[in-house]
Amino acid sequence: MATPMLTNLALRPDRGNLGRPTRVRTNLFRVTQLPSQDIFHYDVEVDPYLPQQKKKALWQIFEESHPEVVQHAKSIFDGRKNVFSIAPFALGEIQAQAFPVDVANHPAFGRSKENIFTIRLKLANTIDMQELRDFINGQSPCTSNCLTAIMLLDILVRFLPSQSQFTYNRSIFTPTDRVPISNGVEVWYGYYQSLRPAQGNMFVNIDMSATAMHESGLLPEIAARILNRRSLNELRMGIPDRDMALLTRLLRGRTVQVIHRGERRLSFKITSFSGPANQVSFADPDGNTMLVSDYFLRRYNMRLNYPFLPCVVVRKDTFLPLEVCEIAPGQRFTRRLNRRQTAEFITATAKPPQVRFNKINEGLNLLRHRNNPYLEEFGLAVNQEMEVVNARIMDPPRVAFGQSTIRPQPNGWNLQGKRFTNPATLRSWSLVNFAGAVPLEAIQRLIRELITTFAGLGMTVLNRTPPTMNADPQGNIERTLKEVWLNAGRQAQAEPQLIVCILPNLGSQLYGEIKRITDTVIGVPSQCLQSKHVANAKKQYCANVALKINVKLGGTNHVLNHQEIPFISNRPTIVFGIDVSHPFPGSNAPSVAAVTASMDSLAVHYVATIRLQARTEIVSDLSNAIVDLLRKFYQKTGVKPQRMLFYRDGVSDGQFQKVMTDEVNAIRQACEILDANFKPTITFVVVQKRHRVRFLPLNRNDADRSGNCLPGLVVDTDIVHPYEFDFYLQAHAAIKGTARSIHYHVLHDESNFSANSLQELTHKLCHAYARSTCPVSLVPAVYYADIVAARARLHRPGADWSDATMTSDPADMQAQMATYATVNAKIKDSMYFM
Repeated sequence: MATPMLTNLALRPDRGNLGRPTRVRTNLFRVTQLPSQDIFHYDVEVDPYLPQQKKKALWQIFEESHPEVVQHAKSIFDGRKNVFSIAPFALGEIQAQAFPVDVANHPAFGRSKENIFTIRLKLANTIDMQELRDFINGQSPCTSNCLTAIMLLDILVRFLPSQSQFTYNRSIFTPTDRVPISNGVEVWYGYYQSLRPAQGNMFVNIDMSATAMHESGLLPEIAARILNRRSLNELRMGIPDRDMALLTRLLRGRTVQVIHRGERRLSFKITSFSGPANQVSFADPDGNTMLVSDYFLRRYNMRLNYPFLPCVVVRKDTFLPLEVCEIAPGQRFTRRLNRRQTAEFITATAKPPQVRFNKINEGLNLLRHRNNPYLEEFGLAVNQEMEVVNARIMDPPRVAFGQSTIRPQPNGWNLQGKRFTNPATLRSWSLVNFAGAVPLEAIQRLIRELITTFAGLGMTVLNRTPPTMNADPQGNIERTLKEVWLNAGRQAQAEPQLIVCILPNLGSQLYGEIKRITDTVIGVPSQCLQSKHVANAKKQYCANVALKINVKLGGTNHVLNHQEIPFISNRPTIVFGIDVSHPFPGSNAPSVAAVTASMDSLAVHYVATIRLQARTEIVSDLSNAIVDLLRKFYQKTGVKPQRMLFYRDGVSDGQFQKVMTDEVNAIRQACEILDANFKPTITFVVVQKRHRVRFLPLNRNDADRSGNCLPGLVVDTDIVHPYEFDFYLQAHAAIKGTARSIHYHVLHDESNFSANSLQELTHKLCHAYARSTCPVSLVPAVYYADIVAARARLHRPGADWSDATMTSDPADMQAQMATYATVNAKIKDSMYFM
């Protein structure tokens, strides 16, 4: 085993062996040869400023015009500030020099305002590749030199394909592989690549990638699709202000090319839109005022087909009719997809595992790992076969209900014939219909089916005829919900426990307002149902609703027996989940940190606390959040926890040390605040959902019906960290597409977990998610934290999380935070968020 000097993070204690051995294919390609010589790393500065693609073009011109400087060697440039070469540049004794570069008449720069740019080069570092070899062989720590070497290899494998393809982050995309979705957006497919260190090897991780792009083509047709119009004639009567605002929001800053000047297709950026071309006037160069439509007729002999459409404003007093503009290809859609687009995007990208892996193999020619002069010059070689690794499939735990215990099948379990472990009693509740013309008979039938389902699962419903009312979804929602709450209380002569709301099928904004009011103003659990499920309320649907309601009322659906989770049940133990949710890029909203904690000996009931903060991944008030939850644990159990197990979502590899330093220390500080002698053991595990490693079973008997690996798959050899404590776990069966395992990385462990014990506990906890009848992909503590963080975003009056609220204007963060309400004291210690 590695020595403790290698890292201050948790070391791998041993190899796991729990479960049935199997073999899986993974989308990792072994690096068979690393560069043997030192690599020279240079800092690059360009003056005046150029965007990334233009910087790359400038560097290419520099290489061609200054071969004596680059020593006739091939170099790679990341387009930002890093250049790598196998040969030292001729920069003189001080290893720094500035060079003028003339771009006049170069096609990449077109009508550039500047013809002379200055490139400043300075030697930043000489990379010793032996340090990287020592690291992956477990013989030395991961130094800054190792990180730079990995960055170099990352840039190197992407460099050649990025010269001819559209790139974004670590992915390349090709316009030949795309599908349209709604409202002027299309999905471009491509390939993600990154270098990953592992045990004794480096691997190239290659995965299918997809991104949303603006549809290219004639602007009038795209505008009609954005506005969901079937034809341009529907715009003849004008475009409402709301739709014009939408067009401006989605297309501002996009590049258009004009088509009315023959081969001279000039490019412009959209700044805004004006009125129709047959109504907007301007002063021509002679000072005469004329309409835009008349100008195009006189100047270009072009009678507009759609003079009733607005003009694109590209700069002050420069107007272009929509029909002379084309959206240039290759422009990412940077706004938030709407609900319909999101559903279509998911459908377009959810590929079965065999299809995904075949697609990755098809992309190898595009990625050019072979016959690549840059890889050959640097001395990097990559195997063209996917790696096959050892894995194990762990058995599911026994799941206990009221009077029965089962061992789940891969696809979960059925509630038929089962009773909740701790069924709740429903005394006071009411129902409100926001969906319009839903017949009263259908609502009454829904209530009867719900009550029958509740009773079958062991719940007691004392009020079988709750008050119901219809309400206007555009009306005063708060007043309506308060009236519904009062009706429930008056009828039952008891504190209302639940409000059931029937929503239109696309009622996301209404849903948010209902949750804000019930969570923060009234303080009562609410359950929203889509109207499409009301007319024919199926038993399975009602059972799923019962799972949520029973927990919201304080009941327990199912548990893992004490003997299944001895780490939690044998000694007082508290399980935490932590997540930080960031607003969409361009939003002035704060980040939301959510912390959840178990409140019983089976880690079934959780309480959450929320903190608003600036846009940073580190939880800024974690110490006080932990203090709050520890006090609640003591109030509910009467004991202090002896062990604290944290699952932390949303942390990238580069943030491990910062999280370790700040958050683990904040946890210790919280314990000291409560009692200087209170020193429970702390284990802190990072949960990574967004990695790109995928697995495909080699043996058909180890696959489920969709072709994915069976639930319980764990991988902790070959492709994991050289010596730190990490593993991949796929606890669930994927509903569609390729199953994504969770990567767990232990930063700190005072509990002395073995690989088996932590992997088994984590896998079993995935079967304890309250509102599911199957294992879920990640531990419930983190799952709940994700839900709570998303829910907190609704706790602002008038909150609308559609694209309309996105803005780049600076805002006072403290003032922003003050607009958010806190969860009402009556429900904050319940699982209201379910």
